Amino acid sequence: MDQAEKLRNIIKANQTQPKPLARVITVTSGKGGVGKSNTAINLAIEFKKMGKRVIILDADFGLANIEIMFGTVPKHNLSDVIYQGKNIKDVITWGPGEIGFISGGSGIAELSNLSKDYLHYIIRNLAELDTMADVIIVDTGAGIADTVLEFLVASGEILLVTTPEPTSITDAYSLLKSLNGHSRFMAENTQIKVIANKVGTKEEGKNLYEKLSTVVNKYLKLPIEYLGSVPQDVQLSKAVMQQEPVCLANPAAKSAKAYEEIADILVNGPGSETVQKRGMTAFFSYFLTGKKFS
Repeated sequence: MDQAEKLRNIIKANQTQPKPLARVITVTSGKGGVGKSNTAINLAIEFKKMGKRVIILDADFGLANIEIMFGTVPKHNLSDVIYQGKNIKDVITWGPGEIGFISGGSGIAELSNLSKDYLHYIIRNLAELDTMADVIIVDTGAGIADTVLEFLVASGEILLVTTPEPTSITDAYSLLKSLNGHSRFMAENTQIKVIANKVGTKEEGKNLYEKLSTVVNKYLKLPIEYLGSVPQDVQLSKAVMQQEPVCLANPAAKSAKAYEEIADILVNGPGSETVQKRGMTAFFSYFLTGKKFS
């Protein structure tokens, strides 16, 4: 029995006993510095205000943005699950607003080097997150690194953050082009939603999306949709300096209101009821083996 077959059997076994499945949302960007991690954190805060249990997986193992923005240093990361025998619950750090986050550390990269038996152990461990969270936000690295693309290929729901800067738009397109050209990417099973960040007006955000969408539709034939915009906001910058999410530091700030609106669209907007909750077992099984599971 090969590795993929064993993982499929794990999932079938899990499905014989009805269990909750978390909604997995992957946040990404074509380049750094566009506000990707800020988006992940503040959307998590807004989901929590709506009564959702939320955990963030910091999958950018090159930069520890989530813990810096939370002002909290985690005692453990995913490597401790792999090498120290920790349970996934042991490596969750609870930040402001009762948002849990898991530091990927170097553990994300190390997953691909594990033996089959150890992979099964890790998959089972990660599956416990489905009982602990309604929404799991995966904050990827920026750009088109192989690990980033593997996370996106495994995702059913992608939030692409970009800004009006020409390089940001160009890099966002490059990311989509790389994703679309990936041998295992299936556009029909993936929702890609664009967030225009650091805009002057809502009109500027919409125009940014239209520019990107026109090129993507013409050359990639890839469906993307517009989720909304977040304005340039000095209050957000102040919150970052204070290592506190703006949605907690200043809920009345215009950026906080924008995140609130976007979160509401994701939970209550058109098509939200049809979003497939795949859970972490299916997500990581595909990330590790290249096989989608139903």
